[in-house]
Amino acid sequence: MPTRHDIRNVAIVAHVDHGKTTIVDAMLKQAGAFAAHQHLDDRMMDSNDLEREKGITILAKNTAVKYHPKDGGAPITINIIDTPGHADFGGEVERGLSMVDAVVLLVDASEGPLPQTRFVLRKALQAKMPVILCINKTDRPDSRIDEVVNETYDLFLDLDADEDQIEFPIVYACGRDGVASLTKPEDGTVPADSDSLEPFFSTILEHVPAPVYDEEAPLQAHVTNLDADNFLGRIALVRVEQGELRKGQTVAWIKRDGTISNVRITELMMTEALTRKPAEVAGPGDICAVAGFPDIMIGETLADPENPIALPLISVDEPAISMTIGTNTSPMVGRGGSGKGADAKSAVKDRKVTARQVKDRLERELVGNVSLRVLDTERPDAWEVQGRGELALAILVEQMRREGFELTIGKPQVVTQEIDGKVHEPVERMTIDVPEEHMGAVTQLMGVRKGRMDNMSNHGSGWVRMEFVVPSRGLIGFRTEFLTGTRGTGIAHSIHEGHEPWFGPLVTRNNGSLVADRAGSVTPFAMINLQERGVLFTEPGTEVYEGMIVGENSRSDDMDVNITKEKKLTNMRAASADNTENVVPPRKLSLEQSLEFCRDDECVEVTPEAVRIRKVVLDQKERSRTASRAKSGK
Repeated sequence: MPTRHDIRNVAIVAHVDHGKTTIVDAMLKQAGAFAAHQHLDDRMMDSNDLEREKGITILAKNTAVKYHPKDGGAPITINIIDTPGHADFGGEVERGLSMVDAVVLLVDASEGPLPQTRFVLRKALQAKMPVILCINKTDRPDSRIDEVVNETYDLFLDLDADEDQIEFPIVYACGRDGVASLTKPEDGTVPADSDSLEPFFSTILEHVPAPVYDEEAPLQAHVTNLDADNFLGRIALVRVEQGELRKGQTVAWIKRDGTISNVRITELMMTEALTRKPAEVAGPGDICAVAGFPDIMIGETLADPENPIALPLISVDEPAISMTIGTNTSPMVGRGGSGKGADAKSAVKDRKVTARQVKDRLERELVGNVSLRVLDTERPDAWEVQGRGELALAILVEQMRREGFELTIGKPQVVTQEIDGKVHEPVERMTIDVPEEHMGAVTQLMGVRKGRMDNMSNHGSGWVRMEFVVPSRGLIGFRTEFLTGTRGTGIAHSIHEGHEPWFGPLVTRNNGSLVADRAGSVTPFAMINLQERGVLFTEPGTEVYEGMIVGENSRSDDMDVNITKEKKLTNMRAASADNTENVVPPRKLSLEQSLEFCRDDECVEVTPEAVRIRKVVLDQKERSRTASRAKSGK
């Protein structure tokens, strides 16, 4: 069959923070993608604000470099897909792999293959793709290159790779310095026999198969991603499998439900470095962007109008975690961060608080996120949103709050399945690296969460690696306790491992909540009196309302408290007497920590300025009546 030798399509897959985006930066710079006078930021592929803040890749993105071979041959376009390393964004990984012909597996020279490495590699091996192994960060002082290579071979065998896939080439690199070599360097050193990524480029050209096509086949192009433009409207990112796409051409648009309509391509663009440039034609193997399709969805096909043949839809794993997202129902809805409407009128003007606005935003998210599901609930102003993991759903909520939405978020729950008449729940494989002295604390934490230890290895450096299989719901709220128990030294990562029969009841949070019993403003006097009761979450001057959670109780039950109590002034006491007393700084909870802290009868109020935890039922008397009815069994 004819082959296009002028193009290669490759995805870079790895665990979180093993250096994918950094090595793509170096490839772009060394391929001459930018002019000498251009100012370049680090991690250029992380274009999203949240990606830069959290230091992780969330969205799969493509770039293209023109590589000029050293032997003077014609330039070759290398399309690179930078995929997320976190299993919660697995839908992005599956989409990215549908666009390429091979993968580069990046592994940290010290940490070795971690759970997300297993996740992304399993996807590539299932797709029967050839793999190039790149051992990155060889300059780390604690690097152990030989052991990491052996661990990677073990991982391939564990994932049932075939003989061709196990015979992978190995490249040793320091992505930060833009250096790669085919010769193994000493542990803790940068490869000495090279000063560029030339060996990496040549390995990609040699081992990534060039796209093959059938000259007689009709047009087929697969929609793998979506974007939007203020002038062009919705843009579809497609990989051309057969035939050619041209600007102004009329094509058959085969939708998910099987219906076909003929549509004209109004714009065709190809990626060069990080920008899209207009083009006239795209051939087999090309990854391009087309406009003219108002409601096109991921997984659909563009085909020949006279002989339309659909490509298979992109399939993704089932969701494991769900949470209820609804409109803000607290007394402070639409009142800004201070809770005082007059002070925050300008900020509140563009606030999105209605059910229609929230529903429209969730439906827009479904367009580009294939691993998300939105289901109706009994209430017209709340929806059940299902996703891969807690982080993926927290990222969605964070994006919505930055867009001006006010929301009420329920406690994350697991999505169960019924298999052979029994309820099964999702389980995770958790890999934990901790210093030896914290082994007991970690084992105790996992025991409470019904974790089952599968493996334990000691690297001989004072650190131990433990593998547990644990129910997904046992990990909700785990990270905060884990970091406390290991004094911030532990590293924990998990991936979805399938479903197992229901593990039974779990009690993961032992302490109750301190709940405000009236509305008002927090006073230092009240905080000083309540400090002995537990840990407080609010600062002096914060507006609170009845039913809002202001702290964590030191005991297991909830306690209603008056955190707005003022000091009564007499002839013997002056208002300035408070100045000498110390208020312990409150514990500030992020959005993820607030979701972890929640119990079943609590929820999180999210606004652009504040994240508050509250009881689902705000009225104190109503909560007491419900509790007494539950005790009496009525």
